[in-house]
Amino acid sequence: MSARVTRSLLGYAVLAGPVYVIVSLAQAFTRDGFDVTRHAWSLLSNGDLGWIQVTNFVATGLMVLAAAAGLARAVPQSRWTARLVAVFGASLIAAGLLRADPAMGFPAGTPDGPGTVTWHGVAHLVAGAIGFLCAVAAAWVLARHQDRGAALYSRLSGTAFLLAFAGIASSSSAPGFTLGFVAGVAIIFTWLAVVSIRLYRTLPGE
Repeated sequence: MSARVTRSLLGYAVLAGPVYVIVSLAQAFTRDGFDVTRHAWSLLSNGDLGWIQVTNFVATGLMVLAAAAGLARAVPQSRWTARLVAVFGASLIAAGLLRADPAMGFPAGTPDGPGTVTWHGVAHLVAGAIGFLCAVAAAWVLARHQDRGAALYSRLSGTAFLLAFAGIASSSSAPGFTLGFVAGVAIIFTWLAVVSIRLYRTLPGE
């Protein structure tokens, strides 16, 4: 029963990334005024359909929290990995509940530029930053408990996501930084899924 529960929890790591990316992209390509080369996905939380992205953030965060619980059970020698992933999950929930400020002409009708800064907009950015840095740290911490190949993959994934975050955090709206962050999000969620699948396969059968 213990291994079965752990497998179920780790399975959410495989679902989290695809759900978040697919739901975000579906909106990005269908919502009026959204430009995937300029606008961060957080902006999708605004407007009449903003509830979709808010729900996406919260649901993804809950799945990452479940994955963190699975990691705690599967890798007890690296409890900090699970803790850091848990903070990442909690930050996604917080980022969904604390909406980003409208900016850069989105939602449609919003003036171009950074827009008005609100307390919840600032809190959204802070929550995201904490979560992203914890995801980077989790990849590096777990690498200490992996074989050489897996450790290299974890370190490269964490570093790639850190660079992508640094680019978007520079406040530049250049397409390279925006699309680079999208790639970074895909990389870190893929890392979480790959790690969880590897652990899933090492668990004893029941």
